[in-house]
Parts: sequence; C-alpha cells; structure tokens
Amino acid sequence: MITVAGYGALSEAYEWLIRDENVSPAGAAARFEDLVAPLPPNARVLDCSCGTGQLAVGLARHGLDVVATDASAGMIARTAALAGEHGVRLDARQVSWEELTVHFEASTFDLVFCVGNSLGHAEGRRGRLAALASMAHLLRPGGRLVLTSRMWEVVRARGSRIDVRDRLIRRNGRDAVVIYHTQIAPDWEQEHHMEIAVTEVRPDGSLQTCAERLSFWPYRYEELIAQLQSLGLSVETTTLDADGAGYLLVAQSGDGRSVNETGLPVSRA
Repeated sequence: MITVAGYGALSEAYEWLIRDENVSPAGAAARFEDLVAPLPPNARVLDCSCGTGQLAVGLARHGLDVVATDASAGMIARTAALAGEHGVRLDARQVSWEELTVHFEASTFDLVFCVGNSLGHAEGRRGRLAALASMAHLLRPGGRLVLTSRMWEVVRARGSRIDVRDRLIRRNGRDAVVIYHTQIAPDWEQEHHMEIAVTEVRPDGSLQTCAERLSFWPYRYEELIAQLQSLGLSVETTTLDADGAGYLLVAQSGDGRSVNETGLPVSRA
C-alpha cells in the first residue's frame, strides 16, 4: 500500500500553507526554470503531487503538455479550477501514486515532479519505494524526477512540538494564522502525525478554523538516495544542507531501463 494522507479539509485552505513565492503559477514554475527551459515544445510533464495546481498551471503556461495528479479529490478540483482561471489546458486526474502505472504508459514523461514534501506520506520504506518506482516507470530515457523534501533528520531531532507561524499570512486580501502540531514516533518506520490548523480572521473579527490530522513516515537522506539508485536513477542535483529545513533533488533516468511493478529495473527490448 502507498498511503497518501488526507488533504480533504485542508484542500480548501491550502493557499495559507504555500510559501509566498509559490502562491502564483508563475512563481511556482520559476523555481524550476533551469529544468523547463531546455525542454522541446509540448514536452510531456507530470506533477504527481499537484496540490492546488500552482506548479502544474505554471508549467502549462510555458506551453508544456502537463498532467496533474493527486490522491485528494479536493486538490484536483482546485487544480482544474485554477487552470480554467488562467486559460490553460491540462489533464487533471485523481490518481494515487500506486495507480500511476495503470493510467499512463511507461516512458512517456520528460519530467516528473513530486514536490511539496509529499513523499513523506508514502507508508514507510516499502510504500516509498513503490511510489518512486511508479514515478521512475513513467520517465523517458534521460528524463528527470524532481523531488523536494523536508530534512527529516532535523524534524525528528527537534521532537514533538507545536509551531505557530510568527505572523499573519495574507492571501487574496484575507488573513490567517497557521499552527502545526508535529507528533514524532519513537522509531523512523512508525507512523508519525502532523495536525495542521488554519484559522482565518474574518472581516467582522470572527475566526474560522480548518484543521486536519495527517500521517507521515520520515526517511533519511541516504536511504532516499539508495532507493533512487536501486531504481536505475542517478542523482544529478541536490541542494542538501544537513542543518537546513529541506532540499531539492533531481534524479535522471539511466540507460533506457524501465521499472516493473516490483520496483526492480528491467531492460526494454
């Protein structure tokens, strides 16, 4: 099983969880300009953890053939609506990581994005490997998998805690405060939890709160690298900082090998 936790209630308040620079489609896509610029016109790109669609819509505005998937129906609805607002076409589908190889043929995407720290929602080592195998299976030879991740070693070292954003966050003329309650399990492979509450300040001074409890399974950076390599992917770029909050990682598919449903590389005839 590949567990993708929740984001039902939070899909309606997700804009307050996004960094300021990623709120607009243009801003979300700008971070990956170096990867997108060399692609040929109409290159096919998959965002397999699309959230509310800022990155997917930003990529579609570049003229790319974009597919946006997410396990949350609410996220997909918001992605489709955002595409309509910006007048771009993309294929938005509610698809979990384990269903990717059912919906799409092998070796069909030039870029696959799994960003927004979403990989931690895959259930443990086996679930994460299966999720990565599905993504790798869809990459064309020489294609790239783009991941962003929290530095889970730092998260676990800090222990269970409550974090309150130190300022109100403004989105579309509305203000909200965001609170995170991170619950760290004793062992890495155990299910961890994070409760997120978004409290919006209404114009009349009243408060409205949207909250959800999410599951996550942290992983060490070295383990992620080993799993990528086991799938025939080589790490091309990483922004790893051992003391940092998170990192961006780009891995490239190798010599034309595909990946079967067990997560093992196989040669294509």
